[in-house]
Amino acid sequence: MGNQIEKAKARLRVVPTDYTYSELKGLLKSLGYDELSRGKTSGSRVCFMKGDCKIILHKPHPGDQMKRAAVRQVKEYLEGKGEL
Repeated sequence: MGNQIEKAKARLRVVPTDYTYSELKGLLKSLGYDELSRGKTSGSRVCFMKGDCKIILHKPHPGDQMKRAAVRQVKEYLEGKGEL
């Protein structure tokens, strides 16, 4: 499991153009973040929480591929928290 997490971190560090929401969700869950959505009215917004740390983003649709800017923001946030 630890090796998979390290591979996922390494992939996020390079900010790939084909990074998927599923990959990000798996990485964040392995880092201890919980996925929260605000029910039917939240639309595509999703929040990942860990203590007082919060990552808010939009689920990509219609596919699973994330926008590169969103991947970059998550990468920078996790680096700032010392988790990447």
